[in-house]
Amino acid sequence: MTVRIVIALVIAIALPACSLLGGGGRNERDRATIYAPDPRVQADPAWPAAQWQLSLSPPTAARMIDGFRIAVRPTPDELQVYRGATWAKTPTDMLQDTVLRALEDSGKLPAVARQGAGFAANYKLTLDVRRFEADYAGNAVPSATIEVTAKLIHSVDQGIVASRTFLHAEPSSSTEVANVVEAFSRALSIVGRDLSGWVLTTGDAHERTAHPDSPGR
Repeated sequence: MTVRIVIALVIAIALPACSLLGGGGRNERDRATIYAPDPRVQADPAWPAAQWQLSLSPPTAARMIDGFRIAVRPTPDELQVYRGATWAKTPTDMLQDTVLRALEDSGKLPAVARQGAGFAANYKLTLDVRRFEADYAGNAVPSATIEVTAKLIHSVDQGIVASRTFLHAEPSSSTEVANVVEAFSRALSIVGRDLSGWVLTTGDAHERTAHPDSPGR
């Protein structure tokens, strides 16, 4: 028996909680456990204290990614969902909430809010979620995998200041859905921290270049 076959058998045994896409009707949804990760991001003291304001555009994602069902990828070419489990918020909402709260709690920005909050932001952050799934990747247990591309845009000329893709895979402690959700919470915290630090350092570097003679520079 080859190593590939052994891995496939292990994964097949470890997936009793999964269902194929489209499975389950109204009664199943009524019985579903609703999971609401609430990650907290600890600000890095090294992050710069900015003098500019930021707005967050609504994140984008493919329809398959941005749903309430919890996606799991048992093999590279197969995407399923966990039976009897849903998210309280969509992945794009969870990501935006995490980043917004991280920046607010950091105290490093005079103002940060979602787009349309009614203040003049100097910069705009756009996010495109590429992956938000429990990925087995040939292992016996999945990893909560989040991939997002971020763009920081200067509001005055709408020029892209910088763009970066963030990818993090946080291993779950088991195949149980509750443990997978805990891994997603940790992954959200790490991605939120990395994104927030990148926004602050990148935006501040641009401000220093664009307005070198501003007070406090």
